[in-house]
Amino acid sequence: MPAPHLPGLAEMFRVFGRIGVLSFGGPAAQIALMHSELVERHKWLSEQDYLRALSLCMLLPGPEAMQLATYAGWRLRGVAGGLLGGLLFVLPGAVVIMALALGYVHFGALPLVQATFVGIKAAVIVVVVQALLRVSGKALKDPAAWMLAGLAFLGLFAFGVPYPLLILGAGLFGAWRAGATAPQPIPSATRNHPGRTLVIWGLLWAAPLALVWMLDQDFLLQLGLFFSKLAVVTFGGAYAVLAYMTQTVVQDFGWIDTGQMIDALGLAETTPGPLILVTEFVALLAGFAQGGATMAILAGVLALWVTFTPCFLWIFLAGPYLDTLSARPRLAAALQAITAAVVGVILNLSVWFALHVLFGTVRNFGAMPLPDLATLNVTALGLTLLAALLLLRLRLGLPDTLAISATAGLLVGVIGG
Repeated sequence: MPAPHLPGLAEMFRVFGRIGVLSFGGPAAQIALMHSELVERHKWLSEQDYLRALSLCMLLPGPEAMQLATYAGWRLRGVAGGLLGGLLFVLPGAVVIMALALGYVHFGALPLVQATFVGIKAAVIVVVVQALLRVSGKALKDPAAWMLAGLAFLGLFAFGVPYPLLILGAGLFGAWRAGATAPQPIPSATRNHPGRTLVIWGLLWAAPLALVWMLDQDFLLQLGLFFSKLAVVTFGGAYAVLAYMTQTVVQDFGWIDTGQMIDALGLAETTPGPLILVTEFVALLAGFAQGGATMAILAGVLALWVTFTPCFLWIFLAGPYLDTLSARPRLAAALQAITAAVVGVILNLSVWFALHVLFGTVRNFGAMPLPDLATLNVTALGLTLLAALLLLRLRLGLPDTLAISATAGLLVGVIGG
C-alpha cells in the first residue's frame, strides 16, 4: 500500500534533519518523536505501516530507531530516501560525539571535569535500570522467557560466556520451541533485488576493511573487524552489547580502560542519535592512544562506517520482505527468545556498571566482578539516588536528569575541592 503522501527529498531533509537533531532520550523517545513527525504531523505513514515497520526493526540487529528512520525514508522515496533518513538520524550525534571525544582526551582528567562525570555516570546507572524495566516488561511473558533471561545473566556475570554464543543459543532454543507450526500465507515482496542489494552493500561494508588491510594498518583492521562483528550481534540495542564490547576493548585488546569505557557511555547518553554511537567514542579514544588526533579521526570514521553500513544493508534487504518475515513462526519465536535473553544481558550490564561507578575497587573472582565494600563512593551513591528520584519518581526527561546530575556532581567537586 503506498504511503498516504509522498514528500520530496527537500521536504524529507527538513523533517528527518529535525528528528536527528532532537533525537535525545534513547530509543523510546526517538520512536515517539518519529511517530509524532511521520504519522501524526505529516501523515507520510499510516499507523499500521509505522507499527509493522517498528516490529521489523526490533527484529533486526542494530539500533532500532535508526533503522526505523531508514525504513521510513525507504518506504517514501526508495534507497535515496532511506539513505537520507538514516544518515540524518546518525550524523548530528556523530559530529557531537567526535567533538566531545577530542575534548575529553585533552581535558577529561581535570578534577572538575571528573566531578561532573561522577554525576553523569550516576544518572546512567538509573538510565540502564530504566531500560531494563522497559525491556523486561515487554519480553518476559512466560516462564521460558524468565528462564532465558536468568541463564543469560548467570552465563555472563558468573561464567563469562561470550555474548554471541548466548544470542545463538537463545535463538536456537526459540526456534526449537516453535516446533512445526505452519507459516502463514506469504505475500509477495515488492522492489525486490536481494542479490544486488547484498552484493552492493556487502562490498561497501568490506571496502574500508580491505583498504586498511592493504595499507598494513593492523590496529584499524582489528578495530574494523571487531565493530563489524558487533554490528551483526547487536540484538536488543546498545545496552545489550556494551558489556561484551567492554570486555573486548578493555580486557582483550587493551585499547581503553574501564573508567574511559564508563565515561564513553555517560557522554553518549548526553547526545542526540542512537546510543550505539558509543562505538565511535571508544574508537576515537583508542585511535588517539595509538597515534594522536589523526589516528583518532580515522578510527572514529571507520567505526561509524562498519557500525551503520550494515544497518542500511539489513533494511534494504529485509524491507521488501516485511510481510514475509512476520509470517515465519520459527523466526519470530527465535527472535522473541533472543529478546528475553537480552533482558539478562542488560541486567548484567546494570550490575557491572553500578559496581564500577559506586566502588573504587572491583576485583574479578573468575569472571564474576566483586567490589571491595570499603571503597564505596558515598558521593556517587548519593548522586545515583538523586538521579533515581528525578527519572523514576518525578519522571523528568533524560536531558533534564543528566543536566541536574552533572551539575550536582560539579557542585560537589567545587565544594570538596
